[in-house]
Amino acid sequence: MNDPSIIRRLYGRRQGHKLRAGQAALVEDLLPRVAVPDTGPLDAEALFGDARPLQVEIGFGAGEHLAGQATVNPGTGFIGCEPFLNGVVGALGHIRDGALANVRLHMGDALEVLERLPDASLSRVYLLHPDPWPKARHAKRRMVNHGPLDLIAAKLKPGAEFRLGTDDPTYCRWAMMVMNQRRDFEWTATAAADFLTRPADWPETRYERKARRQGHEVWYFRYIRR
Repeated sequence: MNDPSIIRRLYGRRQGHKLRAGQAALVEDLLPRVAVPDTGPLDAEALFGDARPLQVEIGFGAGEHLAGQATVNPGTGFIGCEPFLNGVVGALGHIRDGALANVRLHMGDALEVLERLPDASLSRVYLLHPDPWPKARHAKRRMVNHGPLDLIAAKLKPGAEFRLGTDDPTYCRWAMMVMNQRRDFEWTATAAADFLTRPADWPETRYERKARRQGHEVWYFRYIRR
């Protein structure tokens, strides 16, 4: 396995605007109840008390997609990983408003959570609109690199799905190049429409709406773990 530590340093901001009183209360009261444990092995039993299927979203933004998937799949356990505090607060609001009991959150590096999960334990992994790090010298910081992909592949069950979404042309080309080098993932697209049209079970995110308002194309990649 290639070393995923090439991106283990988390770059960028951890917090944006100051939290309002209600948001701070969510962090203080709700986050401890839904947080992924800090240590120890992880599985569905440890997180949800049963053997339900598990899915992971890497960098869930404000949590719209995570909450949408959790709402329509109540029998599946969702693990959302996001280092940005204001994004975690957004997800907590969705969990509270939707009374979502099937979501756990990790405010930090998604790779730390993936490493603690059993191999072949995930039915799906999402990576939607990751930071593109557009400068060539920053390419090693992108999540779509062989080290992180080795880890994602190890944790996905055979036949499970890796979903990647981006509106950044550089990241799109990079992802296609890197994923084409993999033999453990099969791209499901057979025509351009397959990655230019958002699937019906892919809830829209605010990043996607913003991209479309700015006239950007959005690409939807679906890969099956061989």
